[in-house]
Amino acid sequence: MAAAVIKSSAVTSSRTKRRWRCDELACRRRSFTESVPPVPPRKRLTTRLRAAAGAAVADQGRTVVQAARDYALSWPVVCGGVHQSRPGGAAGPARVGAGARYRRDPPSRPRWIPDEATRIWQTAVDRWHVGFVDLSGKQGLLGQVEGRTARRSIDWLADRDQAWRDAVQYVAIDMCTIFKSAIRRVLPQATLVVDHFRLVQLANQTLTEVRRRITVTHRGRRGRKGNREWELRNRLTRSAVRIRGEHVDTLLDELSNLPRVIGAPITVAWNAKEDLLDLLATARTRLDREQVRDLLYRFYRRCADVDLPELQRLATTVETWWPEILAFLHTGITNAGSEGANRVIKTIARDAYGFRNPGNQPLRTRCATTRRARGHLDAR
Repeated sequence: MAAAVIKSSAVTSSRTKRRWRCDELACRRRSFTESVPPVPPRKRLTTRLRAAAGAAVADQGRTVVQAARDYALSWPVVCGGVHQSRPGGAAGPARVGAGARYRRDPPSRPRWIPDEATRIWQTAVDRWHVGFVDLSGKQGLLGQVEGRTARRSIDWLADRDQAWRDAVQYVAIDMCTIFKSAIRRVLPQATLVVDHFRLVQLANQTLTEVRRRITVTHRGRRGRKGNREWELRNRLTRSAVRIRGEHVDTLLDELSNLPRVIGAPITVAWNAKEDLLDLLATARTRLDREQVRDLLYRFYRRCADVDLPELQRLATTVETWWPEILAFLHTGITNAGSEGANRVIKTIARDAYGFRNPGNQPLRTRCATTRRARGHLDAR
């Protein structure tokens, strides 16, 4: 007989486990130990304790180190409990957000494998993932695939059953042709929606590029303190709706006081940016076709009247993605759920100081982004 210390989630108890031996020479096992369901064979911890340690990480938001310290266990034991309590798959929603693109931190020790064709060593882990998020706010992260190619996204969507795919009505994506081609191929009935956040970001980036190019062309250097257009760089990228009227007038006066070769192009680019923001602001307002037509024509006319390649490129991008932009104006669906999941994913990676085992990161991500669906989201 042998005595073993059995830890449970509440107390530490001691239990004697009998070891039986077989005298038959033909027996391959020769000996075995008594076991009960709470303490499986070859285990010194109860299943309840393992489940509690795994739930502390998966459902309560603790790190593996913190859960191991609280339950007086080792890191591998707690991580094994997380694997045992991993959340299952979720059902198909009415709205799916695809394309929550995020950069994954590399593992501490990246694995390298040789490529048979090129004879070059390559990393076995892709630094980029694509996440599929339920925009209805009920199921969180539905899944993720390694890499950001159309084939990976198509394969993940094709693995879902036909009823799941038919239930998808809207898909919010970034302005990425990879996601667009994948959705069009696998979900032809779904309506693609472009998130307005990327459009606003692109408009501000266009304005910044115009300002920088004009400064370098006419001043022969980058902008710096003492150049008024450089000192106004942050105010230029703010929406005029969120600035007091007198401050907008002051901004325009400052631009008009600059040399014409510098102030005029920046003023035109700022007006074009504001025209696009006025168009996007009509979302969820039950707009009519005439209103959309007038705002869109004003934006296109502003970009076409000046010889600024940055504005022409912006107008071309809006024209290319106009069906998806119009879907956003009518539905108001955004990619905010995907961005929220992206933030949680980055927080999980930072808390863990990187993942040595790449398989642990998708698991921890899945646990953290599905707590609301599993009823374990406690703000306290």
